[in-house]
Amino acid sequence: MQKGTSHAVGLMVGFALDRVFGDPRRRHPVAGFGVAAAALESVTYADRRAAGLVHEVLAVGAIVGLGVAARRGGMPTTALATWTVLGGRSLARAGHAMADRLESGDLDGARALLPSLCGRDPDMLDADGLARAALESIAENTADAAVAPLAWGAVAGVPGLLGYRAVNTLDAMIGYRNERYLRFGWAAARTDDVANLIPARLTGLLTAALAPLVDGRPAAALRAWRRDAAGHPSPNAGVVEASMAGALGIRLGGRTHYPHGVEQRPLLGDGPAPTVHDLRRAVRLSEAVQCAAALLAAAIAAIKR
Repeated sequence: MQKGTSHAVGLMVGFALDRVFGDPRRRHPVAGFGVAAAALESVTYADRRAAGLVHEVLAVGAIVGLGVAARRGGMPTTALATWTVLGGRSLARAGHAMADRLESGDLDGARALLPSLCGRDPDMLDADGLARAALESIAENTADAAVAPLAWGAVAGVPGLLGYRAVNTLDAMIGYRNERYLRFGWAAARTDDVANLIPARLTGLLTAALAPLVDGRPAAALRAWRRDAAGHPSPNAGVVEASMAGALGIRLGGRTHYPHGVEQRPLLGDGPAPTVHDLRRAVRLSEAVQCAAALLAAAIAAIKR
């Protein structure tokens, strides 16, 4: 099997493993990386940007180096790495589980589930707020948990797959604007922004293109992206959330409750606030986008190599 074909097949096999099994149930390598990164932080932490940059280089550099060494394993290694870094199936399961609990009126169960999707304060949210929070998380994590790792895997192989997941995990751990991480986490947050610039826009394009699968309109998705995304505090989340809102014909954003306080997010899209039905539509659209991204990544890998 030629190198390019082997790499493309590895991406598709890894994607298929994620679709069938979801995240590994026990001893997930990403969780292991998180433990190692936290231990490293105990040594590297200082309330300075330079210290955060050193932390980022050491943690991500070690994982990229591991990827460089592992890529000689060929297709099986690519498949295993792809399965390890993807989280699309688990994202869809969580979205459907949230919709099930909201439909049955189990608000306590829905609130208990929300932290697995996003960092909102669930105790401050009613059913509509929970639906909106889950839907916005589905939109953002379609890019973070599926499209971005596939894109990096297509252009940079196993080092790209593992390196992207390390960057994204560090951002989730320390990329906050709070007292401890405002300076130390700056490098992690900015690196994640750069790593997701192209994947987020690819996600927006695929969301618009596939909008008819959930009775949406591509033009509305592109219009919401063009008009509303720049107002979002994240250069990437605004793109995927606005395009999802436009594709579904709903409105996202507004008053947003976090454990550290309340933020007023810009409104994205036109139409009513999302319902449980819209949450299910968002999950279906997310899964379609993931499948399209996997096929595109495999095609790019085959051509590139």
